[in-house]
Amino acid sequence: MEWYWAFALLLGMVISFMALGVPVAFAFIATNFIAIIIFAGTSGLIQVADNSTQLITRFILGPVPMFIMMGSLFFHTGLAIRVFDGLDAVFGRLPGRLCYLTVAGGSIFSTLTGSSMANTAMLGSLMVPEMNRRGYSKKMSMGPILGTGGLAMIIPPSALGVLLAAIAEIDVGRLLVAGFLPGFLLAGLYAAMITLQLVRNPGSAPAYDVPYMSIGTRIRMVSTNILPMGLVVFMVVGFIILGIATPTEAAACGVLGVMILAALFRSLSFESVKTAVEATIRVAAMVFLILMNSTVFSQMLAFSGASKGLIEWVTSYELHRLIILLMMFCVLILLGMFMDATSMMLITVPIFFPLAHALGFDLIWYGLFVLITIEMAGTTPPFGLLLYVMLGVAPKGTTILQVAGAAFPFLVCDTILILILVAFPGVALWLPSLM
Repeated sequence: MEWYWAFALLLGMVISFMALGVPVAFAFIATNFIAIIIFAGTSGLIQVADNSTQLITRFILGPVPMFIMMGSLFFHTGLAIRVFDGLDAVFGRLPGRLCYLTVAGGSIFSTLTGSSMANTAMLGSLMVPEMNRRGYSKKMSMGPILGTGGLAMIIPPSALGVLLAAIAEIDVGRLLVAGFLPGFLLAGLYAAMITLQLVRNPGSAPAYDVPYMSIGTRIRMVSTNILPMGLVVFMVVGFIILGIATPTEAAACGVLGVMILAALFRSLSFESVKTAVEATIRVAAMVFLILMNSTVFSQMLAFSGASKGLIEWVTSYELHRLIILLMMFCVLILLGMFMDATSMMLITVPIFFPLAHALGFDLIWYGLFVLITIEMAGTTPPFGLLLYVMLGVAPKGTTILQVAGAAFPFLVCDTILILILVAFPGVALWLPSLM
């Protein structure tokens, strides 16, 4: 079978099963089973069964359940509310303060949760009702949350970043650290976009009186509610940069850090730990089942000759590598209209990363590029997953078009960041170079 027919068959089966509503893991299982029969016959079943556990039994995936656990503890122990209280004191009577509060809070939560959906859901449930009560427009109440919710995908620790590094077989620690500066640069772009929107339409975020708080009180609120969270960030990102711990060890230290803070604030309870553990088991089991079957899918792409044929075909044309990068960007955005981030990653990584390597891109830089693009795809209509997470916590009567319209200005910020990274790769690669 020619490589292009094999490629179309494998990719077509996965997408068709997903379109029929088959869960991601079972879509890959069905595709793999059919592909094995076609390309290897029944004799290949045993070999594939042996190979399917290669990825999920590697130590490199250890941080995934730890990051999920860290985020769950952060929510269920009430530490998230304390951060918001501290930030609220910082912004005082600033016009549009709740929008800036969302960006600042979301950036901090991103370093402590590692989950875009959790970030968006929590910010939406906390901030949207308060913004509506204060007379904020829907565009101003939902837009910053949709933009900031996706920061969890690139600011370390990022569970999806670990998955991407594992599937693409690149250094987990370097990829996580590479997202630190671009992530906070993106947060700055979001704040600038909010300012621009407020200048153009001040009435979209009406000013309101807030209780006066002395400088001393503000300093105390920041010192007790925000600065201690820096301990967790240092125990994850700092330990990796300084070489004190591997990503897996740093993730475990992050869990320990959250538990220590919760205990100091007297909010750590058996019930909160139990709930966090149960959530971690459910999510991690789903992720590992999907990964097990995506490993076989990658092997089928290689065994059928589809991966090699595609790379040879693309590189045979005298196209500038940035044109090919743009084509890969468009494919990821298109897939994001219909798929969740994990499914996109599992389908495209076995194809795109060998191609990026052949074109001479730094794979750590390219991994960050893919994460940012997937984050953008999550807020792309009609089926971007974060749009529907926001729709679930938005006021009754809100339409998907209104949610998508609120997200658009922040997609512009994402595009600006990608252009900066293309022009100045050192923004992403400087911190990893210090490791």
